[in-house]
Amino acid sequence: MSSIKNVELIKKANIYFNGNVTSRSFIDQDGSEKSLGIMMPGLYNFGTGKAELMEILSGEVEVKLEGENNWTLYEGDSEFSVRANSNFDIKVKTITDYCCSYLD
Repeated sequence: MSSIKNVELIKKANIYFNGNVTSRSFIDQDGSEKSLGIMMPGLYNFGTGKAELMEILSGEVEVKLEGENNWTLYEGDSEFSVRANSNFDIKVKTITDYCCSYLD
C-alpha cells in the first residue's frame, strides 16, 4: 500500500539515537497504531512492547532478532516481524524508509 487515508497523526516526532532514527506515529482508520520513519546508517537495538511488523519501504538493513545468532538481510519492499516484549538489533546499511505496525 503506497498511501494510508484518514489517519490521526501524532505531531510530536519520535527521535532516537541522537536523531539518526526518526518517526511520526499515527492511528489509521481501523484504529491500528503505526509509525513512518527514516533510519540513517548505523547499528541500533530496539526493544518492543507490542509485537511489530516492520516494512522496509526503501533502503537496506540486516536484522538479528532476540535469541537468534544470524543476521538476515532486508531490502526495499520487504518486511519482518518482531515478537512482543523482545528486542532486535538492526544494521542500517543505507538510508532506510520504514513503516512499523504495532500488533495486538
